[in-house]
Amino acid sequence: MVRELSIVAGKEFRDGFRNRWVLAITLLFAVFALGLGYFGSAASGTLGFASLDTTIVSLSSLAIFVIPLIALLLAYDTMVGEEEQGTLLLLLTYPLSRTQLLLGKFLGHGLVLSCATLLGFGSAGAVIAVLTERFWDAQLWFVLGMFILSAVLLGLVFIALACVISVSSREKSRAAGAALLVWFVFVLVFDLSLLALLVATEGQVGQTVLPYLMLLNPCNAFRLLNLTGFEATQAYAGLVSIAQNQLFSPSLLMVVLLAWIIAPFSLAAWLFQRRHAL
Repeated sequence: MVRELSIVAGKEFRDGFRNRWVLAITLLFAVFALGLGYFGSAASGTLGFASLDTTIVSLSSLAIFVIPLIALLLAYDTMVGEEEQGTLLLLLTYPLSRTQLLLGKFLGHGLVLSCATLLGFGSAGAVIAVLTERFWDAQLWFVLGMFILSAVLLGLVFIALACVISVSSREKSRAAGAALLVWFVFVLVFDLSLLALLVATEGQVGQTVLPYLMLLNPCNAFRLLNLTGFEATQAYAGLVSIAQNQLFSPSLLMVVLLAWIIAPFSLAAWLFQRRHAL
């Protein structure tokens, strides 16, 4: 099984290199990180690499919009693309199950996004650490490492959601539309709905139910993991300020993100198994 998975995942990873996905995403993340690090304090009338908490808060706020969109665009045609090209039937004749095929493609896309995230944000973090003379600061590398790890998990969440979209669609155009709808709901609509709920109940759910409802969105779990505890968070307060006092430990939020990876992928595998006509 490991050999079959590595073959499928390796093919997807090589395709990502040939299509320049890895290079494009890496450069995008590095430019965003360096740009926010340098121009993040422009509002206060100064330029230069900002403090660690301001940079991480800015990156986290941006990543919530960018990473899910990139992950969905990367993997929305995982299966429906193969079907439209007429290669899916050929792939299913190979000695591997449907679940193994889907898992191999998921791992390949995940490896593309993970490498780009690590290289992009990691290289930018190294540059910032050198220029701010904090290269040997263990706290900087720990916080940056947590941010990169959580960013990878957030990307894997939306790759898993893209797999659900792909096995449920008959055409790439419909899959692309569904991917954009999923991005719109999780990144924009969900938080607006929670704010509407907060206003409608006159704040009665603010400290009780609402913080736990936030965990129903992986973007909020990522936001809480990276923003809570920084003084600079007040500039991006929003719903995060409501949940800051809740006992959501980093380990719990990591588990939430992992659950958001496992559940959609399991659903995608189940739907793919039950799909008869290809």
